[in-house]
Amino acid sequence: MQTRTLPIAPDHPAFAGHFPGQPLLPGVSLLAEVLEAVLDDQALAALVGPAPRVGAVKFLAPVRPGARLTLRFDATPRGLRFELHDGVQAVASGQFEAARAPATEPRSPVAELASDLGPAGAETLS
Repeated sequence: MQTRTLPIAPDHPAFAGHFPGQPLLPGVSLLAEVLEAVLDDQALAALVGPAPRVGAVKFLAPVRPGARLTLRFDATPRGLRFELHDGVQAVASGQFEAARAPATEPRSPVAELASDLGPAGAETLS
C-alpha cells in the first residue's frame, strides 16, 4: 500500500460557484486530483497504463476548501484501487483500470473462410 497527502487548496477553482456558502469539491475534480497523483508516480502510472479508465468510484463525504486528504493506493489484478480520507472520515474510494484493447471488428463468414483457406482460397472467393 502506498500513501500520499493530497492538499486541496482553499482557492481551488472548482469551488467557485459550487456551491455559494457551502463550497464542496465536485467529484470529477476530486477524481482529476487523484489521477494526477497516480500519473505523477511512474510505478503507479505503469499499473493503469497511458489511458486509464474509472472502473468504479464512490463519493462518501463532501470535500471542503483546505482539506488535507490522505490518499491510499493498492495494486489489484485489474489496476489500482484508491481510498481518500479526511482525517478518519472516508470521502471517496474507487479503482482505476488499464484501458482495454479495442475490440476487433467482426468479420464476415466469407472473410473467415478465406482466412481458413489461405492465400489461394482467398483469391478463389474474391
